[in-house]
Amino acid sequence: MTFSNRITKLFDIDYPIIQAGMIWASGWRLASAVSNAGGLGLIGSGSMYPDVLKEHIRKCRSATSRSFGVNVPLLYPDIDKHIQTCIEEGVKIIFTSAGNPKTWTSVLKERGITAVHVVSSSKFARKAEEAGCDAVVAEGFEAGGHNGREETTTMVLIPSVVNAVKVPVLAAGGIVNGRQMLAAMVMGAEGIQLGSRFVASEEASSHVEFKKAVIHSQEGDTILTMKQLTPVRIIKNKFFQEVSDAELRGATIDELKTILGRARAKKGMFEGNLEEGELEIGQASALVRDILPAAEIVKNVWQEFQEALNNPIKKT
Repeated sequence: MTFSNRITKLFDIDYPIIQAGMIWASGWRLASAVSNAGGLGLIGSGSMYPDVLKEHIRKCRSATSRSFGVNVPLLYPDIDKHIQTCIEEGVKIIFTSAGNPKTWTSVLKERGITAVHVVSSSKFARKAEEAGCDAVVAEGFEAGGHNGREETTTMVLIPSVVNAVKVPVLAAGGIVNGRQMLAAMVMGAEGIQLGSRFVASEEASSHVEFKKAVIHSQEGDTILTMKQLTPVRIIKNKFFQEVSDAELRGATIDELKTILGRARAKKGMFEGNLEEGELEIGQASALVRDILPAAEIVKNVWQEFQEALNNPIKKT
């Protein structure tokens, strides 16, 4: 059974389930698997050089005839090259995040590309709409990776953004199952974007030790940190403790940058160094207990959504 609303029509997909474009996790294998299952897969360009991104786009196109897109975090270097690569390779859907949507949205729209921006407040949602975005992702404080400084939870953010804009809204942050999907859509969202759930997928390119850390995490094991630099939610480990101790003693931004160093996220999420690496993941990891094929994740979320729709009050 497929579903039709503004989101499924916008992306030409069966289910309003979008896989987030996460660094070191969202390569062509994951994106194509989600798209083949009826959702929208996104290649995460933040951890790729332009030539690597080009390779992933081409392999994704070979692996699926369905819609897929690219996520471009605007805070990373080589963004102009990433955008140009996407244009040259004929990418039809681009999600931007962590930056000003005005910078690139008009360029994308001029070329017929569907543009979506990730926001952490209704203020930024309005700016994205004014910039010409076709939809926005309202990502709550619970989300993993780079996050908004406002610390607004998904439960508050979704209805706020829905009330602020006319374009369709995708809910993100703390969502891993179909009952949560129904809750988001009752609040006015027209679809969901899942990150943490798809990190724990067989096709995710992240290291298996990181995946195991995700499925073994409990409530309270993640924290939003490095707010003086760029806020990021990570699993508490030795690296986090170093950052926390430095912040407590009043370390300068330059000192924090030195502690962060280079390739810290790669070390943790891609190479599997669980103590020295930066392990970006959302609070919803506490609800994830298995590593599954991406297609099964899409199927399970949609089935749970349908069951919750028919029986919204779960009996114990």
